[in-house]
Amino acid sequence: MNTIFIAGHARLPSGMAAQNIYETLTITAEIDKKYGVIVAASCTLATQHGKSFVEQLLRGHSLQDGITQPVEAVKVHYLGKAGNALMSALKDLYKQYESYKSSK
Repeated sequence: MNTIFIAGHARLPSGMAAQNIYETLTITAEIDKKYGVIVAASCTLATQHGKSFVEQLLRGHSLQDGITQPVEAVKVHYLGKAGNALMSALKDLYKQYESYKSSK
């Protein structure tokens, strides 16, 4: 298999629909081992539309280039209440990716 599966987590703000289901927001990503490219992504937002939108924002980014570009994409394009949680979960996901890379 040429991909790895990584998850990043962050606390959700109160008053969100997803917070009634989950205490934390999770972003999962399937990442190409060789190039660090996000092949597929998902998150625990409450609506399917939100989940699809986040996947579209993240798919194709290479984590070998860092996390700044995906975080900026969320900041610019996602204007919902979970924006800060999404950015924090992305940073956590990147931390997990860096840990994986350093263990190789």
